Amino acid sequence: MTLDKAPHNTNSQNPFLSLNYEPALESLGDDYYDEVAAAEFPQHILRWRNDALLPKLGLNPQAVTDEDFIIAFGKFAGRKPLLALRYHGYQFGEYNPQLGDGRGFLYGQVRGIDGELYDFGTKGSGRTPYSRGGDGMLTLKGGVREVLAGEMLHRMGVRTSRCLSMIETGLSLWRGDEPSPTRSSVMVRMSKSHIRFGTFERLHYLRRPDLSKKLLDHVIKEYYQHLDEKQDKYALFYTELVQRTAELVAQWMAVGFCHAVLNTDNMSITGESFDYGPYAFIPNYDPFFTAAYFDYYKRYCYINQPEICKWNLEALQEALKAVIPQTDMEAGLAQFDDYYLAEYRCFMLKKLGFEKLSEPEAEEILKATIEFLKHYPVSYHHFFADMTSCFSSKWRDDASVILSNSEIGQSLGRSELFLNWSGIYHRILTNLTPDEIEKVSQTLVSYNPQVVILRPVIESIWEPITQADNWQPFYELLNQIQSQT
Repeated sequence: MTLDKAPHNTNSQNPFLSLNYEPALESLGDDYYDEVAAAEFPQHILRWRNDALLPKLGLNPQAVTDEDFIIAFGKFAGRKPLLALRYHGYQFGEYNPQLGDGRGFLYGQVRGIDGELYDFGTKGSGRTPYSRGGDGMLTLKGGVREVLAGEMLHRMGVRTSRCLSMIETGLSLWRGDEPSPTRSSVMVRMSKSHIRFGTFERLHYLRRPDLSKKLLDHVIKEYYQHLDEKQDKYALFYTELVQRTAELVAQWMAVGFCHAVLNTDNMSITGESFDYGPYAFIPNYDPFFTAAYFDYYKRYCYINQPEICKWNLEALQEALKAVIPQTDMEAGLAQFDDYYLAEYRCFMLKKLGFEKLSEPEAEEILKATIEFLKHYPVSYHHFFADMTSCFSSKWRDDASVILSNSEIGQSLGRSELFLNWSGIYHRILTNLTPDEIEKVSQTLVSYNPQVVILRPVIESIWEPITQADNWQPFYELLNQIQSQT
């Protein structure tokens, strides 16, 4: 893969430095952030540029050079102020007031061509007042993993931040949880907002309801614009945040994603998925799969994610009660389960190829699917990938041919649970027209990528990087993810 797209531009022509940055958060004042300086790095090698995001900014990828990325997002030239955001958070259930952007900052905010405000936020860009003794850096593997997470979740239909760039910086880092020394990187994340649940929790801790209201007005104006003129906009905001968060975690559950560190400082006020650390996609349907080795009590295991997100929303009520009546927030949170179940059902049905089914059919096929996946050693993702690649209109005529040409069908085709599942699936198909059968095939393709970044897949592209500085498997994997349609 050749990254460079165009002849070298001078600094004054750098498209990123020519964007119309808006001081949306900056204009609120320095109660919410500290101005910081970026680290200086001995080396700058652009390892990833997300050309798919550039048109959202009104930029032509062919007119943006690798050097443009390096100057803007590696050397951080020509852009001020850089803002380390202040926040607190509940970490593994315990309140921690010693948080904040410890290895990143808000680089800038830009209005996309869709009219939405987007943040550029760094990770691995050096020490800040909140580094707490850390070096403020990001390992190269950490950068690789975050790039992959954003692209994979985006392909799967999950609301997620994505990496705009990743640059190797030439530093050697020492980490206790991986072989050291290890290589370093700095990345830039593009997301809707870096305002977190913990941003409000800090203001409550400081007993500054005035600052909470000021920030909440900003959040509603920028990210919940349709509520801004409503008389009860604060209560409506909280209820919609409940809905967005419930839908997000339902999407994670449907695609088999385990975030691993669902502390309140990792929860976005816009209901968008971001900040990927020790995440993992479940290899099979194991409710108690835990992605973080340090999650000894499985607080953030796969099956706990909906309840944890609900708990985080409940904890946020304490920080918002000076602005929003408690009874209104309780009424909003009471709808979490309904929002979650509706989105989970909708998403899972699409993974099975159905845009819509009657409620009895939906309940029956989803129950049978989960029961089968739970009780047999079947790869969660390979099951849906095989459904997609093997689907045939013949499945409508004969239940015995469902997945008969796949490894799953051949190994488990005689099991009682599989026969029960395939029988229900066949019965649903018999009620569909030929055109609707074709729509099933298209929906399967849209919601079930053939490639999913399970841990062995990530290790398989990381090994050539460490052994021979061979990035081709990384680029090929990303191309597969982005081109899966």
